[in-house]
Amino acid sequence: MHHRYIRFSDRHEDVNLDKLQELLKTSAFWAAERTVSGLAIAISNSKPVVTAWDSDRLIGHARATSDGIYRATIWDVVIDPEYRGVGLGKKLVKTVLDHPNIRNVERIYLMTTHQQKFYEQIGFEQNSSTTLVFFNKDTLNLKTTDLELQPIKI
Repeated sequence: MHHRYIRFSDRHEDVNLDKLQELLKTSAFWAAERTVSGLAIAISNSKPVVTAWDSDRLIGHARATSDGIYRATIWDVVIDPEYRGVGLGKKLVKTVLDHPNIRNVERIYLMTTHQQKFYEQIGFEQNSSTTLVFFNKDTLNLKTTDLELQPIKI
């Protein structure tokens, strides 16, 4: 990586879903199969969504969901492999943590398979008390397009 101007954005309209899908496909084994329509749903229900750009190349992404006061979860933290090791991942996560929707939240969660040490450097702690997962079998077999067609009842 040369010394370039890296731009961070927390604007939903700056998210390019095709570029995000490609970044996840090439840089995140856990998200390689995500669809553009599924990403659109995830992005629209997340705040903040933070992207990192080198000119018009998407090189980083992270998002969070929150109730704004008690709990939040950070999702989909990814940096292009060519840009790793220079502090961009840390800056990406800190940008999420500093966002007004997250900064005053009591507890912020994230899940990671192999990067525990990285997140501990930022201030996250191992937590053995939150280990339950519910797999919604009704949605596991649905296509993302099926989800878009179902009306939401409030």
